[in-house]
Amino acid sequence: IAARRAAGSTPWVTLFHWDMPRARERRGGWLNRESVAWFADYVGVVVDRLSDRVRHWITINEPQVYLAAGHAEGWHAPGRKLGRRDQLLAAHHTLLAHGEAVSVIRARAHQTPQVGWAPQFTVKYPASDRPDDLKAARQATFAASEGSLWSLPWFCDPVHLGHYPAAALAAFGDDAPEPAPGDMERIAAPIDFCGLNIYSGDAVSAGPDGAPVPAVVPPGAQRTAFGWLVAPKSLQYGVRFFGDRYRVPMVITENGMANIDWVASDGRVHDPQRIDFTRRYLAELERGIAAGADVRGYFHWSILDNFEWAEGYSQRFGLIHVDYPSGARTLKDSARWYAQVIRTHGAALHDTSKDIAWQK
Repeated sequence: IAARRAAGSTPWVTLFHWDMPRARERRGGWLNRESVAWFADYVGVVVDRLSDRVRHWITINEPQVYLAAGHAEGWHAPGRKLGRRDQLLAAHHTLLAHGEAVSVIRARAHQTPQVGWAPQFTVKYPASDRPDDLKAARQATFAASEGSLWSLPWFCDPVHLGHYPAAALAAFGDDAPEPAPGDMERIAAPIDFCGLNIYSGDAVSAGPDGAPVPAVVPPGAQRTAFGWLVAPKSLQYGVRFFGDRYRVPMVITENGMANIDWVASDGRVHDPQRIDFTRRYLAELERGIAAGADVRGYFHWSILDNFEWAEGYSQRFGLIHVDYPSGARTLKDSARWYAQVIRTHGAALHDTSKDIAWQK
C-alpha cells in the first residue's frame, strides 16, 4: 500500500474474493449463520490495520460465482453441489455478511470510507436501436424468475432496494430463505458505490409479443480464449440499465479478456486482440456515461497474469505477462497501449496515430 501511495495511485481493498478459511468451511462455511459474525470480525481486523491508508473498500466480490459455481455446480471451491434451499441459505448469509461489513467499516475506519461491493454482471443488450428491443433487453437483464443463483436481482435488489425480487421468491417457493427480523435492513446498509464486473453479454430482441428473444450467435463469432463472447455493448448497456434501476454510483471493477499470449522471439508480448477488445469496450463505456450513467472509475482485469481458480494458470488476463516457472514479468503491447490511454486521458482511444507511442 505504501508503494502504491508513493507512486500516486489510490489503493482499493477487496475483503472477500472467495477465500473462506478451511477451518470455517469445516464448520459449514456460508451455510452457518455464524459466518456473518466471522466475516465481521475479520473485516474489523483489516480495517483497524489498514484504514489509516485505505479509504476505498469492496466487501465481497462476485457472490454469484462462488455460490453458483462453488456451492451449486461444484466446479469451483469448495466443490459443493448443494440442494437449492441450502444454496439460497448460503446466499442469504453472504448478503448479511456484506451488510454487516459495511457497518463495521463505517464504525471503525480511521478516515471517512467509500464502501461498495462487486457483483458479477452478464448483460443482455439490445440487438438493434429499436425501442422495443431496448425494452426487451432491459427486461431480460433483470429477469429474476429463472430459479438460479446467477440471477443479478436476487443479490442486488436486497442490497440496493431492501427486498428480494417478488418474481424470484415465487420461482424459488419454499426453498427461499426466511429472513430473521432485521435481516433485510442489515443487508441494505447504505453504500457509496456498486462495483460491476462486466466481461460479456448476449444480444436480445423483442419477439412478436414483446418478450425477450435471444439473438442467434453466428458461427465464428468473436470469442476470448476463455470462450466468452466479445460483446462491447454490454459495458454501455450494463451501466445504463443498472444505473436506471438502482440509482447508485458505479465503478467498473473488472473488465478484460483472456488471450493466448507468449513472449515472442523479439522479446515482446504481442496481444493486439486485447488492445482491440479494450478499445471497443471503453468506447462503449464512454457512450454509456454520455447517456447519463454515473460511472466513477474503471479497473482493467488484470494487471498481471494470475491464478484463475478452477482454470489454474491456463487463462491469461494480464496486461503484464508472467512466466510462471521463473516469475519473470514482461509488459505486453496492451500494457504500453493502456498506459498511453491513461496519459492522454482517453484521447488515444479515438486517435490511433497515438498507438505509435507504445510501439517504440
